[in-house]
Amino acid sequence: MGRVSVDVYPRQVGVPLEDVETFGKYLGGSPTNVAVAAARYGRRTAVITRTGDDPFGRFIHKALKRYGVDDRYVTAVPGLPTPLAFCEIFPPDDFPLYFYRYPKAPDLEIHPEELDLDAIRSARIVWGTVTGLSQEPSREATLHALAAHPGRTILDLDYRPMLWPSPEDARHWTRRALEHATVAVGNIDECEMATGEREPRAAARALLDLGLELAIVKRGPKGVLAATRDTVVECPPVEVEVVNGLGAGDAFGGAVCHGLLAGWDLERVITFAGTAGAIVASRLACADAMPDTAEVEGLR
Repeated sequence: MGRVSVDVYPRQVGVPLEDVETFGKYLGGSPTNVAVAAARYGRRTAVITRTGDDPFGRFIHKALKRYGVDDRYVTAVPGLPTPLAFCEIFPPDDFPLYFYRYPKAPDLEIHPEELDLDAIRSARIVWGTVTGLSQEPSREATLHALAAHPGRTILDLDYRPMLWPSPEDARHWTRRALEHATVAVGNIDECEMATGEREPRAAARALLDLGLELAIVKRGPKGVLAATRDTVVECPPVEVEVVNGLGAGDAFGGAVCHGLLAGWDLERVITFAGTAGAIVASRLACADAMPDTAEVEGLR
C-alpha cells in the first residue's frame, strides 16, 4: 500500500540529467515494486494506490497486469497527474532521484473509508510505507490498514526527507505506525530517523523494543542485519557490478515477503532477499528487473 510512479530513467550511464538524450519508461514506486517482486515468486499480490486520470495512469494499470499484480485497488484522482520519478546513474553508489509529485501525489489521496478491510484482513502480509504517512488522508488510511490487519504487518521505513516538513514529524508518525507493525525494514538512515540509532545492532534493538517481532537493517555494501528477540543474523553482500541501486531495496522487500510466507528460517530469508536485491542493482530498471526464483538461486 502506498507510493506509485512512472520511473523515467536515462539509458545513458554517468551522464547528468540535463545532458541525457534517451530515457526508458518503467513502473515504479517502492511498495508497487515490492508487489511486483513478490509476484515474480508466484505470490498473489495486489497494491492499494492511486494514479492520475491520464495516460501514465493507464500505463500503470497495464504494467501491473503484465506483472501479475492485482490492480483492482488502484483508482484515479481527477485533477492530479500521475507522479514521475527521474534519476541520474553514477555507479556504484550515486543515484540522485528527482520526484515530480506536484501539486500533490494521487497516492496520498487514499481515504480510510475507501479501503477494502475484508481484503486487508484476509491478506497473509500487509506492506505499508512511511511515505504513506507523510500527508493526509493517506496517513489515516495507512494507520487504519495497518491496525486492521491481524497477521504479519511490515512497515517499510522508506523515509524521503523531501516529502516531510521535518525529521521529527516523520519520527512521530513512524512510531505511531510501528505500534501496528510486526516487522520493520529500513536502511541505516531510515532506522536512525525512526530510533535515533545508526549502529545496526543498536537500531535493531531499538526497533524490537518498540514491540516488533523482526527488525531488518539494510547496510548497503556491508550487507544486512536482521534481528528477533532471540536471534541476530548478519549476511554479507553479494558481489555484483552495480548499474542502478535504486530498485535493490524493493527487490529485497518482495523477497523477504516470499521467504516469510514460505516459512524459511531467518538466515535463509535474508540471504535470498540480499541476493535478489543484488541482482536488481546490477540492472537498469526496478519493476522490469525483478528476478524469479531460479535467477536468485542461481546466483547464491
